[in-house]
Amino acid sequence: MNAGDAVVRKLVTFGRILREAGVEVGPGRIQDALRALDEIDLRRRDEVYAALACTLIARRDDLEIFDRAFRAWFEKDPTRLGGKAPELGIGIDERPQPPAAAPRPGDSEDPDEQDDQQEEPDVLAAYSADERLRERDFSTLTRTELLRLRALMDRLVRVLPTRPSRRLELAPNGFQIAPRETLRRAMRREGEPVERAFRRKKRVERRVVFLCDVSGSMEPYSRALVLFLQAAVSAGRKVEAFTFGTRLTRLTPYLGGYDPEASLQRASRAVPDWAGGTRIGDAFKAFNDLYGRRGLTRGSVVVIVSDGWERGDVSQLALEMARLRRRCHSIIWVNPLKGTEGYEPLAAGMATALPYVDVFLPGHNLLALESLAEALRASGSRRVRLRPATLWSAA
Repeated sequence: MNAGDAVVRKLVTFGRILREAGVEVGPGRIQDALRALDEIDLRRRDEVYAALACTLIARRDDLEIFDRAFRAWFEKDPTRLGGKAPELGIGIDERPQPPAAAPRPGDSEDPDEQDDQQEEPDVLAAYSADERLRERDFSTLTRTELLRLRALMDRLVRVLPTRPSRRLELAPNGFQIAPRETLRRAMRREGEPVERAFRRKKRVERRVVFLCDVSGSMEPYSRALVLFLQAAVSAGRKVEAFTFGTRLTRLTPYLGGYDPEASLQRASRAVPDWAGGTRIGDAFKAFNDLYGRRGLTRGSVVVIVSDGWERGDVSQLALEMARLRRRCHSIIWVNPLKGTEGYEPLAAGMATALPYVDVFLPGHNLLALESLAEALRASGSRRVRLRPATLWSAA
């Protein structure tokens, strides 16, 4: 194998490494990289690095991945994280933490004695930290607190709404006699049906569809809410997640799995309009046209997470909300601004959509998401229609 074939083989393998890391590298970019390498001196590291970066990378966010892959493959020097906090892929910025308190003069120097003294306070401190975290506003949380929040969200999505199925299952408090099981039990008593078996309708999971606003006005809350979407998708098979800003994006294939950080890394690359504009009516029209006709919303609980700021035509929003209302089981609207004191739904988009909403809830902290979890469980039994005039005025 000559030198040219070796370069091609090494470059093709490098492209495969980038694709596995999530970078879009196709055959066309590999050909462009080969042409660029023909025009430079392969003995100069900076020229090779610049040529490959210009031809293989199209997004600024992929430069860090390219740098690490380049050093690992060509220089045999893989970059180590060195205990760095994992990146969630959605721009969670770490805020400075207050300095640790200095030890008091009366503290003991014996490690064993310190462990005995700190064992019970540590448990109480952890409990108190979780309690405070439940009431903290999402826009004020740091990276570490958001990761801790993700662990607490698992408890909220364990029980999803259910619906009665046409299939029947054995139950001691059933309403209908199960003939086969009754005859089976009668065989044990010489054919006498002394012990009768009953059955009832089996309950199955009801589909839940999340539509999350990731526009600029929702940016302080979108990070934590996408974490909640990832927890919900991982917990249930009949959970669909979408984001919308200026366009509609289906996130369900990217949020599955047991690793939240890896799932959010994949999801961040799939959302092109993060922190952009807001066109709720256009996004809902795309959802109704594409997914509503496929039966995705039939009998589903639709959860809309948005502040209701609409830059498009509100008449189209009303039309699409009416279409969505006719197809789904119930609509729950989560607005982070509802958690502020004195809030009223005066935004044009929120006022237009509110008559089609069954339950209107805040979504600014974990305590509000607990109310959402309770509303989801309650919506599994039957539709509870509340008057919009009482929805926003309730706490």
